[in-house]
Amino acid sequence: MTGSIVIRKCQSLEEFHLCVALQREIWQEADLEIEPATAFVVAANTGGQVLGAFDGERLAGYTLAVAGIRDGLPYLHSHMTGIRAGYRDHGIGRMLKLFQREEALSRNIRLICWTFDPLEFRNAYFNFNRLGAISRIYLPNFYGVTSSPLHRGLATDRLLAEWHLDSPRVMAAAAGAPVQIPEFPAVIEMPAAPDDGPSVIPGQSSEQLAGIQERLRNEFTKYFQRRYAAVAVRRDAAARGYVLCPWSDF
Repeated sequence: MTGSIVIRKCQSLEEFHLCVALQREIWQEADLEIEPATAFVVAANTGGQVLGAFDGERLAGYTLAVAGIRDGLPYLHSHMTGIRAGYRDHGIGRMLKLFQREEALSRNIRLICWTFDPLEFRNAYFNFNRLGAISRIYLPNFYGVTSSPLHRGLATDRLLAEWHLDSPRVMAAAAGAPVQIPEFPAVIEMPAAPDDGPSVIPGQSSEQLAGIQERLRNEFTKYFQRRYAAVAVRRDAAARGYVLCPWSDF
C-alpha cells in the first residue's frame, strides 16, 4: 500500500478542507472541538506544517503542526496526526513523521513535540521505540473533558513527547535501528492486554480506566520530579510497561 502513497505539503484551501473532513471522520468530535480549515490555513502560513499522505487524489492521512518557541528556540508542536481507517498499520504514520522531521530540519528546526494519552500503549510504542522520542512532562487533564467518544469521558491526561530531531537516538531510529533500552531502568507497569490494541484493555469500563489513569499520573509525576525520562516501552511476556531512566543516561 505504501508504494502508492505520496507525502507532501498541503497548500490549497481544498486540501485543508479534506483534512478537516478526515479529522471529523477519525475523532468523531462535536463541531465545537473540530479544528476548522482556518486553523490549517494559519498553520501552513505561519511556519507550521500541514502535511498530507495522498493515495492519488484521496487523503489517507495528515499531520497538523504549529510553530512555537521553547527555551528561546523555534520548535514545532505537532497538534494532530490522523490516518484513515483502511490505511492504518501500513507504515503511513511513520512516513508522515519522517517527512515532518526532514522538513523541520531543512528549516533548522531541531525539536518537534506532541502530546499523547499514556493509556494508548500502542501510540507510546510508536513514539518511543519507533521514533526515538522521550517524555519528561506529564500534563493532567490537558485539554479538559471533551465530547469525543474516543476519550471515553476521562480526563485528558497527556505525556509530552519530545522528538530531538538530530539526537543520536532519533537519527538511529529514523534509520530503522531498534531503540536501546537501558539495562537497569525504572518501569511503570501496564496491565496485560491480549493484542496491544489502542486502549489499555479492550472492554474495560470508564471507572476501571480512570483508576489506571490515576495510578499512571502519580507514578509518572513521581519519576519526572526525580529527573527521570520515559524512553521506551516493553510489551513482551516478561514485562509490559513504560521504561524510564535518569536524564543523564541518554
